[in-house]
Amino acid sequence: MRPLTKLSLFALMALSAACSGNANDGTDDTEDDLTSASARARKLTFTGYVYVDENASDDDILSAVRAQTQTAFGALRTAEVGVASRELKDVDASTFKKTKITVASPSSKTTKTMEKVTYVYNDAAVVPVAMATRTALSTAVMNPDYASQNARILTECTANDDEAKEFENSIWYVFDPSVDGCHAAIAKEQKTIDADTAKIATGDVAQSEIDRLYVPITVKLSSAKTLGGTTYPEYDRLWAGGVKSNRLVISFVNGLIDDKSYDHMSQDSAWGEWIDQVREATKDRDFKVASTDDNSDLSTYTVGGKTVTLPGGFLDVVNDNLPSGVDRDALLGAVADKVTYHWIHFEAPVSVKIGSGSTKNVTIELMTYFGSGGDQGPHKYAIKNSDVFIYNGHSYIGYGPLDPSNFTADDFPSSYQMLFIDGCVSYNYYNHGYYDLKQGGTKNLDMVVNGMEAPSWHSGYALGRFTHELIDGSQQSYLKLLKAAVDTDEVGGSLRVVDGEVDNKYKPTKTPIVVK
Repeated sequence: MRPLTKLSLFALMALSAACSGNANDGTDDTEDDLTSASARARKLTFTGYVYVDENASDDDILSAVRAQTQTAFGALRTAEVGVASRELKDVDASTFKKTKITVASPSSKTTKTMEKVTYVYNDAAVVPVAMATRTALSTAVMNPDYASQNARILTECTANDDEAKEFENSIWYVFDPSVDGCHAAIAKEQKTIDADTAKIATGDVAQSEIDRLYVPITVKLSSAKTLGGTTYPEYDRLWAGGVKSNRLVISFVNGLIDDKSYDHMSQDSAWGEWIDQVREATKDRDFKVASTDDNSDLSTYTVGGKTVTLPGGFLDVVNDNLPSGVDRDALLGAVADKVTYHWIHFEAPVSVKIGSGSTKNVTIELMTYFGSGGDQGPHKYAIKNSDVFIYNGHSYIGYGPLDPSNFTADDFPSSYQMLFIDGCVSYNYYNHGYYDLKQGGTKNLDMVVNGMEAPSWHSGYALGRFTHELIDGSQQSYLKLLKAAVDTDEVGGSLRVVDGEVDNKYKPTKTPIVVK
């Protein structure tokens, strides 16, 4: 998902009393630093409960709880709260408390024994700056067996728009307790439960409570310990060369955006973003096309039966130096036919002096691939062979080619890396999974990820500016680099954060670097 519009920042704060109960959605005065231009770190906790068969195994109980906590993903996402655990699956079974209950049905006058299991869920979260001191949110989760009622949930507790309909089979992703229809549905369920409870023996649980679809909860937010002060990429390690000696290797992998087929990939919205990204990244440096993976000649193209020559090769396309008198769309279509699904390598020479060391000749290598989809190949190649990997494209709800489960430790180099995954909710999908695979963990890996949806509009420009500032020789802080990409991370935006930087040691005052 790469939406062009933003969600309402405070949508969830307007929940009705039927959903909020006695919750105090207050604020505190604690605000901790986080390496982010738009987000703040908070601890997140809530208490929930599920009903299971009296003979349910521990695995059955854990499965039921995880099915329920997963539905908090949508409820929090629509409130613009990002959480670290993948789909909130990191449930702590030690918090489970089991109670035998008698379930009664007023209509049939029958009873049965079940077990109620309460649990406490804890996670790390990122919230917009405007919510930095908020202490609670009132929301809801769903019955673990909610999937059998997807059609009902779609109409009652989602925006019920094209996006929600697209995700009907993954309704947990778009579940939104803040919409008016959900308020009414929760209130209606509660009214039925209250009426049924009044008709059965004291202490028994009404069958309608067991069957309820929506379970109100209060999410508590508290201060989180984060690193204060200014953080930097490990510039001394980047300029010294990681995956290749005397080279700083940066890779761009750009996916398609539009959900339709075209005659030429230059017609996809992603094309313009990719070109913008390469243009901004390569400006002010003497970049040249060094090679392509198929040895294509990127200076000549056939348009309308005639040969068109670009003196500057592909960089003429990047810098919009196209010849007059040629059908522009047709020429770009011919270019796209030649470069889509291929690696293009750019190089720029610089001299680098790190601290008191000697000056060395270093090559900045930018390799870029346009048109990535579900194929893992481009991503694995880029991550294995790059010091800095930047992805711009869909997240596939975390189950696409960048899913950490598709990788092994052998897919990562041992050297220091930065991974910038500019897809939607990449903070939840990809962040911690890569640290488990990377040798040295956070000591060798910094992640730049989004807590919320990141818009596709201007994504190329934003990522290009990030890259340009990274290699401009001034060794800018992470916060300044994030601000360079602010076009897709304005206040209330994607909640872009840097992780893994806590143990970074580089400081420009201690180790000055001169790049010419």
